[in-house]
Amino acid sequence: MGTRIRPGLTKAVAEDGFVAAIEQTGWTNAVPSEYLAEAGEQGKVEALTYYTKNYAWDSSDIRKTTYVYLPYGYDEKDTETRYNILYLMHGWGGHAGEYFEYGAKNLLDNLIEKGDIPPIIVVSASFYNESSTGDFSSSITEFRAFHNEFEKDLMPAVEEKYHTFAKSASDEDLRASRDHRAFGGFSLGSVTTWLQFCYDYDYIHYFLPMSGSCWYYGTYGDFQIEKNVDFIEQLVKDNDLDDRGYFIYHAVGTNDAVKSQSLDMADEMLGRDIFTPDHYVFYQKDGGYHDFNAVMEYMYNALPEFFR
Repeated sequence: MGTRIRPGLTKAVAEDGFVAAIEQTGWTNAVPSEYLAEAGEQGKVEALTYYTKNYAWDSSDIRKTTYVYLPYGYDEKDTETRYNILYLMHGWGGHAGEYFEYGAKNLLDNLIEKGDIPPIIVVSASFYNESSTGDFSSSITEFRAFHNEFEKDLMPAVEEKYHTFAKSASDEDLRASRDHRAFGGFSLGSVTTWLQFCYDYDYIHYFLPMSGSCWYYGTYGDFQIEKNVDFIEQLVKDNDLDDRGYFIYHAVGTNDAVKSQSLDMADEMLGRDIFTPDHYVFYQKDGGYHDFNAVMEYMYNALPEFFR
């Protein structure tokens, strides 16, 4: 594959021909219309049922369904070919599989077919279950507990079935394959993504929080930005993450109704020397709203920067 330079990127090029770094702040590029149309080589989306517990409330046994995108050419009998994996989380009131209903499948098909990213497995999950009420307060309780489900049940179920870089679904092998795993989310899913960084940095290398800040401390309207960034900075230092590697692509639209928390989070992150461009970048969509049009643009710009 030849050298690929996108507008707004620096021209540092790695040996594999991919751009090695991007500017720490900037503007996202619009998704070309052909990327949202059906590709010639199409992947498929299938449902996966798994068993977990209602960690947010009573730890009762429950069954859930997630939806998994498999790229064109994926062969369940081919155990030699391994794939990077991205987990995605919806916002308030969303549901599993939502990303594939709003254009992500076509976008992924085209990114892969046009050589912008290698073939990838993508999981569209949910922090809700069949008994969830979906109100805002209980949604916060449920996404705060989601990391337990991810570590103990969802990730093992998915990566035992599909050919990721995890040699098995054991905790040891899932940790060993962190460089081939990403997590992203929109709105409350963005908040979930920040919490995944706080709890699951041992399993995940790449993060895509879209329109939302970290709520490890505080909640909506009480964001406690400085305290949260203090926590993240100490977490990076205590767990040697500078050397182990991590990358956060943080994004928001200029017309997003809840953009202030993302802007404040970005200002605080960018003001600290520890969060260098190889670890944290912040991009905005000019005119972007709090919607899936913006989400598709964030994914289009971010995914080619993952899995270096």
